[in-house]
Amino acid sequence: MKIIKEFPHQVQIIEDWIPLSDGTRLWMKAWRPITDDPVPAILEYLPYRAGDWTAPRDHERHPYYAGHGYASIRVDIRGHGNSEGIPGDEYSPQEHADGIEVINWIAKQPWCTGKIGMFGISWGGFNSLQLAALQPEPLKAIVTTCSTDDRYDNDVHYFGGSMLAVDMHAFESRPLDKRVWGEQWREKWLHRLQNMEPYIDTWLSHQTRDKYWQHGSVCEDYSRLNAAGMAVGGWNDPYRDTVLRLVENLSKQGKNVRGLIGPWSHQYPDRDLKPGPHIDFLGETLRWWDHWLKDEDNDAMDTPLLRTWITDSVPPASVYDEMPGRWVAETQWPSPQIQNQTHTLADGHLTPIAAKQKHTIEINSPQNTGTCAGRYFPFGNDADLPTDQRPDDGRSVTFDYPISEDTNILGNAAIQLRVKANHPKAQIYVRLCDVAPNGASTLITRGNLNLTSREGRHQVKPMPTNQWEDVTIPITGTGYRIPAGHALRVAISTAYWPWIWPQPQPTTIQIDPQHSALHLPVRNQNPQIKEQDQQVRFDPAQQPEPLPVQYPETGRAGAQRPERLISEDVVARETYLQVDPAYGGTRIYPDGLHFNEDSVERYWIQWDNPLKARTESEWKISLTRPDLNWKASLEATTRIQCDENNFYTESIVTCWEDEEQIFHRSWKQTIPREAS
Repeated sequence: MKIIKEFPHQVQIIEDWIPLSDGTRLWMKAWRPITDDPVPAILEYLPYRAGDWTAPRDHERHPYYAGHGYASIRVDIRGHGNSEGIPGDEYSPQEHADGIEVINWIAKQPWCTGKIGMFGISWGGFNSLQLAALQPEPLKAIVTTCSTDDRYDNDVHYFGGSMLAVDMHAFESRPLDKRVWGEQWREKWLHRLQNMEPYIDTWLSHQTRDKYWQHGSVCEDYSRLNAAGMAVGGWNDPYRDTVLRLVENLSKQGKNVRGLIGPWSHQYPDRDLKPGPHIDFLGETLRWWDHWLKDEDNDAMDTPLLRTWITDSVPPASVYDEMPGRWVAETQWPSPQIQNQTHTLADGHLTPIAAKQKHTIEINSPQNTGTCAGRYFPFGNDADLPTDQRPDDGRSVTFDYPISEDTNILGNAAIQLRVKANHPKAQIYVRLCDVAPNGASTLITRGNLNLTSREGRHQVKPMPTNQWEDVTIPITGTGYRIPAGHALRVAISTAYWPWIWPQPQPTTIQIDPQHSALHLPVRNQNPQIKEQDQQVRFDPAQQPEPLPVQYPETGRAGAQRPERLISEDVVARETYLQVDPAYGGTRIYPDGLHFNEDSVERYWIQWDNPLKARTESEWKISLTRPDLNWKASLEATTRIQCDENNFYTESIVTCWEDEEQIFHRSWKQTIPREAS
């Protein structure tokens, strides 16, 4: 990592308020070049607290843009961080309306040329896309990283029509900073706490792809995206398919779009978080901004439509410093260089027990299948990535295909199955694995289908029992090379905990392998393509000097407990999974703020009883300013469990000023099971 100490412009940091039409004020931290001339502006707009939680990351990007002649502005959305108001649901109409006002307000400032760019990762990448679809006139270009165009089927709530279990209650519960608000901080915080509602109850109340999820999903109408868009993702991030869909659909419509997918996790491509290799992402985006916001005639649009990484075969591990592999270039997407290879399941090598079933294969996986899955959101920590898949392979039915020559997979595979279920509610999880000669099984990619959503995610259509149905399971995109001498494994299971919530009944699925097939996107390797690929080059990563944050005692994160702990009670026939998200631990900021954070996620499942599935997320957070004799802290817990007919949620928040408890509330909801 190269540290940049000097920029073309000196930079000043300004904290101020952006007034909205209803009287609410949003807190802004702006890095601006010292110049008498107006400059374009770049906006990052999200709830993750510019004053503390994202401050180290913010200082890796905003000073760089400001030093190159942009007003780079970080805004906390309504009800979060130091902004006024009540936290609303994610990507709400209010959030969008506020965002449009923020864009227009910035464009009208005397220090701004009126041209705006917008960027962000995850939530900030989401609303960059969503606000671009609303077409505010000043917004000319965006860079959206690790985001989604489809809020239902490619987010943290549902996958393949099945429910995930992710909680964010602790984020909306955090206090305002006394440094910013003075003695009003407590009144403002209590007002926020007394009026908020848990996200999880809303998400669980919409179990199909209804209007709630269609709102904010730009895939509903790609033609609305007129701003030039750079879409960025990583093969170890769950949102990577968004990049492939955006470059396909926007390029077909003649829109200005470029795609970039590396080996990265849910992080910016220049951050020193695993896996690498990392690139000069700031330089890449600066050329983008210069072209679209300063009208510079540079090479920003001379790059291929899609630049992506193909990972070489690796042994299974929960972390890699760097992925081996190479960059490739595609000037069209879908690419004419990629051919569909079809592998009938009947041609695969089955496990001996499954092979004895001959004409039909029965699958009834134990409910603890999925313990080798890794984390849904890999952030670059040591326990994030999938481990050796052999334990999960053993709980699945597998089909192996020997690889006689190096095979490069690029894009989305799919599997067509002829299936029969003994219950009207069932789901099928598919994994593609790279099996080495020594038997080690490395996860390549995966997909899921809730069979009740087989004819569309907008409806629940029960499976006819004991009747053959043809279904297609989409598989998340990948770039991966399987070397000659290895085998490609297709592993199929009826459970995958805790990534997907189990259906009410243990289900037996039958597969007709003669009428089932894997469709694999295989990339050609002719000399012309190799020459084109060799043109893809990136400079090494560089960033401004980091924010001087201290990480005392517990270190950066994860020091209090194992990051990922799996235990089994063989008498109770139960598996327990404990995860420390390792978000950042204890840190002291240069403005004197002491920020302490401890979180843990817990998941329980009985091997033969899906109704015993339950989860718990627990956060403990405190903010302390010794110079102001101020301390605010909170504990937030969310629990989910179920029976055959309902989900049961419990969300608890308790808050303190110093040692005095000033708030406590418990929300309990019973939500009927519809799709899951």
